[in-house]
Amino acid sequence: MRKLIFLFTIAATAVGITGCTGPQQKLSRGFSNTCEVIRWGDMRREVEQNTVFSAPDVNYSYGVVHGFCKSMSRIGIGIYEMVTFPIPSYDPVCTNCVAINPQYPDSYQPGLISGSTFDTDTYTGFSGGAVAPFLPGCRFQIFDY
Repeated sequence: MRKLIFLFTIAATAVGITGCTGPQQKLSRGFSNTCEVIRWGDMRREVEQNTVFSAPDVNYSYGVVHGFCKSMSRIGIGIYEMVTFPIPSYDPVCTNCVAINPQYPDSYQPGLISGSTFDTDTYTGFSGGAVAPFLPGCRFQIFDY
């Protein structure tokens, strides 16, 4: 009985010291990457980058195909990280082909949702922010100079 109590104490101390930071980060990174199917941020970014910076002979479809492949690989990596989150090695995987954080086009960076919680001018009735931030590709901002 004393040995069980001693082993339980050591295990509880080890869990208390190390915490669950690694698995939590891996699981949340997996959820974020899997939500690429809703955002399509990598595809929009590749289309924009290929349209702006490519040669005139490269057509629009190259950006769409390349972005679609990057989005699909991000979704696959997200599913892999969600399935294997309790297994150690909590570092991001495949960072040579897909960035760690979700990508957005350079012309749009997401911000906070406009509402009384996040805005400061609620007493005067004026507030700024994105008009419809929940819609993919919405870039219209109010009072953003």
